Amino acid sequence: MIDVGFWQTVRREIGRICSRKMYLGGMIVVPVFMALFFVSLLNEGLPLKVPTAVVDLDHSTMSRSITRSLGATELIDVSRHCESYDDAMDDIRTGDIFGFFVIPDNFERDVLAGKTPTLEYYNNLTYFVPGTLTFKGFKTVAVTTSGSVVRTLLVSAGMSDTSVGPLLQPVVIQDHPIGNPWLSYAIYLSPTFIFAVLGLMIYLMTVFSITIEIKQGTSAQWLASAHDHITVAVTAKLLPHFVVWSVVSQFCLALMFCYNHFPCGDLWAMSLAIELFIIASMAFALFITCVLPNPRLAFTCCALIGILSFSFAGISFPVQNMYGPIAIFSYLVPVRYMMLIYFTVGLDAFPVYYARMYYVALIIFPFVAATLLWRLRRACLKPVYVP
Repeated sequence: MIDVGFWQTVRREIGRICSRKMYLGGMIVVPVFMALFFVSLLNEGLPLKVPTAVVDLDHSTMSRSITRSLGATELIDVSRHCESYDDAMDDIRTGDIFGFFVIPDNFERDVLAGKTPTLEYYNNLTYFVPGTLTFKGFKTVAVTTSGSVVRTLLVSAGMSDTSVGPLLQPVVIQDHPIGNPWLSYAIYLSPTFIFAVLGLMIYLMTVFSITIEIKQGTSAQWLASAHDHITVAVTAKLLPHFVVWSVVSQFCLALMFCYNHFPCGDLWAMSLAIELFIIASMAFALFITCVLPNPRLAFTCCALIGILSFSFAGISFPVQNMYGPIAIFSYLVPVRYMMLIYFTVGLDAFPVYYARMYYVALIIFPFVAATLLWRLRRACLKPVYVP
């Protein structure tokens, strides 16, 4: 009897999905569009050639050499040559450049005289990424110029080239970035943003599919189709959603790891993780709906949590450095565990064993939601819509 009610409810939900364009937009169009958007937006991997300026007050051979070194740097582009500090600041205020490098007057003369002239560089960190890249490019050129000047002075004083090298750089540093040797923003940001958007849309569409029954007064019919078994009713209603979300999420994984060739240690483990992530996200939205069986309140709560999960899930700021009360919320959203699985199994290519607790955390979400199904059943039997 339960089996008959289960498939009857499934067919009923498939009919509802096919009858409203909102399901097509919310479950397919928006997630696919956002996946393509994030992948194409960060296609270059790292922003290169940030517009900058040089304020050359010396106009000497050495200052022109520094300017050429700045232009040859991969991260910055010397797009302007300003005559004064004020002109460069005006260009920063108008947004034409993101920083400028100042070569002081009499720079070459002071260097040859053994003095210590100062190279200055200014960065606009209002825009964090281009400002940081500008700072890195300027600092690299400044340090290189300083070492070159010291080397020239020591050699002119009579030291040999073989003696100057170890003196300037006594310790040679080798940098080997693990998991992302290309230092690509796309490899880190695109998957995490896509997971967060998927989670947000799953929250909203799950809440919509359940609360619309209460709003339209059809929740009693929905429950009756499952022979008054709320567990069967919820499972059968969300099964078609799970199938659609599975296809969409697997497309996103193929887009990232097969088409764009993002590094992934175990693609099968990631496929399993995304399926558990879908179930956990639907269970999270179901839990919110059971607590607040009202369309407006449930939508607001899920939208707020979904948007904030971009921040307190640790995507843009490490959880370890958050305030304690805020950090607690990071462990209450499924996207946090999906992101940790991606970092552990995908980027770092560790065995699934080291991410086992994150998989377990995703599995726990449906059991937590099941504890409040009685509230949803009561709301379905006596639907009251409060606009």
